[in-house]
Amino acid sequence: MGQDRGNGTGGVGEVETWVFDLDNTLYRVPPPMYAELDRRMRDFVSEFLGVDRDAAYAIQKEYFRKFGLTLRGLMIEHGLDPRVYETHMGGGLDYSDLKPDPRLRDAIAALDGRKVIYTNAFASHARLVLDLIALSEHFDAVYDIEAAGYRPKPAIESYRDLCGRYGIDAEKAVMVDDIPYNLEPAAEMGMTTVWVRTGAAWDEDEAAGPHIHYQTHDIAGWLEDFSPLC
Repeated sequence: MGQDRGNGTGGVGEVETWVFDLDNTLYRVPPPMYAELDRRMRDFVSEFLGVDRDAAYAIQKEYFRKFGLTLRGLMIEHGLDPRVYETHMGGGLDYSDLKPDPRLRDAIAALDGRKVIYTNAFASHARLVLDLIALSEHFDAVYDIEAAGYRPKPAIESYRDLCGRYGIDAEKAVMVDDIPYNLEPAAEMGMTTVWVRTGAAWDEDEAAGPHIHYQTHDIAGWLEDFSPLC
């Protein structure tokens, strides 16, 4: 079975909207791409702040912990124009390792209701990835970091804005994400939550608090098994 029960809330009720994270949820970021993004971010912080790369790395991680996103820290503390950051991080990135997953595509296509991407990345990245993994036609909208006013998950204000913008009834929505604390605001608002476990640093059993309703290592399998849960 593709599903793993979380804290057990019974079957999922009527679902009008599916909210999916993208990176490491609908596909796994290839290690070379992750390494390249990390290098670019360190180089950008180093150049933008005029510090060496070791100091840049420390600042990068500090801002990620403090603000939820290095970009937001640079905007708040140093007045960074986010478009400059987007251009530096996205231009020329190698996406060649990204391939469609027919099983996941079919499972998502079979779901009733709207499907929305909610990502801390930029829409330009999200739309390119969705094209490459052959999922673009199945999603009605992409809600990115710019749409969120550069307030990254898990800022609950962004979740409220998402629901308001697209008329999402949280009680009839499911949110799927690979980072467990990103699901806390969703559960607080009444969404059913699905944690995709990837073996990342934050993937620990203790993270599966009451805000995690379901968890799985295989999102395609979980979605395939969804109908019997209703």
